[in-house]
Amino acid sequence: MLDEEILELRRKLDESITNEKNYDKTYRLSIELDNLITEYYNKRLMKKSSTKFWKNISKK
Repeated sequence: MLDEEILELRRKLDESITNEKNYDKTYRLSIELDNLITEYYNKRLMKKSSTKFWKNISKK
């Protein structure tokens, strides 16, 4: 699941921030995490919008 991927990547990013001297790796992990979080919220918004749409249709 996407939320599990986010948690794992967050763990890796935290570890990288704490232990790595390679800032490029930390930056890449950060960007990757941002993209996953964006995808997660986009899916939630689409689901919410779809639910509202179908509720409105069924009222008519």
